[in-house]
Formats: sequence, C-alpha cells, structure tokens
Amino acid sequence: MSEHREEPLAARERRAVIVGAGMAGVQTAVALRELGWAGTVTMLGAEPHPPYDRPPLSKAVLLGKADGSAFEVDFALLGIDLQLGREATGLRPAEHLVDTASGPVPYDVLVIATGAEPVRLPGSEGLPNVHLLRTLDDAVRLRPVLAAQHDVVAVGAGWIGAEVATAAREAGCEVTVVEAADRVLAGALPAEVAARMAPWYAESGARLMLGARVTTVEDDAVVLADGTRLTAGAVVVGVGARAATGWLEGSGIALGEDRAVLADERLRTSLPGVYAVGDCASFPSARYGERLLVHHWDNAMQGPRTVAANIVLGPAEGPSYDPVPYFWSEQFGRFVQYAGHHAAADEMLWRGDPASAAWSVCWLRAGVLVALLAVGRPRDLAQGRKLIEKGALLDRAKAADASVPLKAAAL
Repeated sequence: MSEHREEPLAARERRAVIVGAGMAGVQTAVALRELGWAGTVTMLGAEPHPPYDRPPLSKAVLLGKADGSAFEVDFALLGIDLQLGREATGLRPAEHLVDTASGPVPYDVLVIATGAEPVRLPGSEGLPNVHLLRTLDDAVRLRPVLAAQHDVVAVGAGWIGAEVATAAREAGCEVTVVEAADRVLAGALPAEVAARMAPWYAESGARLMLGARVTTVEDDAVVLADGTRLTAGAVVVGVGARAATGWLEGSGIALGEDRAVLADERLRTSLPGVYAVGDCASFPSARYGERLLVHHWDNAMQGPRTVAANIVLGPAEGPSYDPVPYFWSEQFGRFVQYAGHHAAADEMLWRGDPASAAWSVCWLRAGVLVALLAVGRPRDLAQGRKLIEKGALLDRAKAADASVPLKAAAL
C-alpha cells in the first residue's frame, strides 16, 4: 500500500518553474496541466501585467481600439502560481535555483521562455521621444503620440517598421521610414520579392528612405549619415530583436553566436532538466537541415506542447520538434503570410501579378515546396503549408498558374 502512495506523492512534489510569462511560457504551463503534470507549476513574469498576447500591440492596442490583449487563462484554477514583476537575474543549475531580486526560486524542471528583446539604437537611450514596440507599456506610451498626430520617423523597414508605419498613417501621422539596407525586409526576403513590397509605403502616404543610416537621434529629430535632418515628434525603432538570455551568463548553458539558447530536437538545453522554447531558443530542423531561430508567434504557440510532453512523458516517449515556421503581418491594407524557410531553395515561382492586390511566391528545393509567401491569398497559404509539411513535389506549370488551386499542383 505504501509503495502505491509514494510515487503520486513524489509526482505532486516535483517543481516545474517557467521563466517568462509571454505566449511560450503561458502555453507551456497550460500544456503541462493538460498533459497531467501533477507537481507544482510556477511562472515568473518580469512585467507587472497579467500575461498578454503581443501581435495586437502593433495594431488594435497601438491605435486605441483595445486596452490590452490579456490571455483568457484562469491560472488559479489550473494551479499555476503566477508571480508577476519577478524577473530572473541568474541561474544556478548545480543548486537547481533561479535567482531573482526578491530571492531564489527552486526547481526540479526548468523551462526558459524569456523571449526576445528589441535591439536599441545606439545613442538613443533615455530620450523621451524614442520608442520601442515590444511590451504593453511600449504600446500604451506610443498610443497618445499617434493620437496627437505627431510626425513619426520609423527606423527600420522590417515587419515591425511596416506595421508601425501602417498604424501611424491610419492615425493620421506624417510618417518617414528610414532603412540602412538598400531594400525593405532585407533580412527576411530576397531582393526581387522585397522590391514588390516597397511601393506599398508610398501608396499609403508614407515616405520610404532606403540606404539611409541613422547617425544621431536628437530630442526632436533624426540625423542621417548624409547630413539629412528629419524632424520627428516620435522616433520608433524597429531594427531587430535578440534572444533575452543575458540572465543566463555564467550558468554554463550553451548559447549560440546569436545569444539564443541552443536547444536540441526535443527543446532540451545543454543542462539536464532544463528546456527552452519560443523566441529565446534555436532548434535543429531535420526538415531544413539547419538550426532555426524563429521569432514569431506560431513558434511560441506550438513549441510549448513539445516541451510539456517531454517533461511529462520523458525523452523516451516525448516528441521531437520540427515545425513548418509560420507568421503573418498586416500592413498597408494587405494581409501577408509566410510559411516555411526559403534559405536553401533553388527555385522561385510567382503565382499571380505582384503588382496586383493578391499574389504569392513559392520556393522549391529539387522540386519540393519548402516555403511560400502569400499576399492576400490565404487559401494559397493554407494549402501550401500542408504541402510543405508533406514534402510535396510540385508541377511547376500548375504552381505558377494562380487560377489553379495550389493543392492541385502536387504531384
């Protein structure tokens, strides 16, 4: 009789600690309970706000159409100890302790889900007119600036820069977007595809300046390398993000050159009993034959299920993680979606006229669909994502014919 009681008791006493209260952290906590984790679950959130979804920050929240985007999760009902305003400052794996300013937190299993932090523009720290857009506080701080229709200079023509420019134009602001590279989305898409998206800025009434490097940010202006001075009531910086892993320094956990935690195919780190998920972790993809670092919502939504299953079931039965990356962006009146990873593709096919309101691009490797970008063609994306998951060969002629359903191009 006593033997039957010991195992459940031990299970109930096991402590799972999740560092990070964003999408990845919340979904990990929920998945642990759904999969039958009987021990304690503690989630540490650096921000004082209840956990919230980030995509609405650059859209509805920024424009004042919503006050927030809190997750509809009853943490108390699920037995999740949510500790807000408690930021991790260090990790002592030998002692199984996460350090915080208010004292250490012991764990038996640890999940690192601290996400990413925006790259700051050198010399802009402390200036009241310089804004980032990563947190709820960032959006709330920027919202009245847009409402007052100040002139806005957005630094960076990536996904965030485009969404900020879209929101600022919708609010009635004069907008200038400056980009150091010679094209928009320089780190995300090939030049020939990005070139088809650059005209969207002018169509919306925003000014786009390419090859424009910022040298100085002043209280009311941005100064470029060629001496151009752009008056700005607000400067919004969107020049990239990096994994928020500074607190892991000295812990012995393996990090990549990009500072992301090096997780394995089951999202385990180099330390036993420690997992990493979401924007802060890279993982090896058998599908693409390389390590991926995916800073997008869907990765933070899907990865936690793998982590929770490996914690509950153990590595012998737990699943591996090899998703088809996916993200979307709403910009300049267009719905842009992307699935897959095109870096190793050897062929690109257009579907539809890129000068029109709806078109897609397919990337193939040895005839197999590996990635797809869809602008205003959600059906292409939905069908293409399934074909990528299957590793489907495509009939090139059919794939290039926008009148043919993409799924009909599969061989």
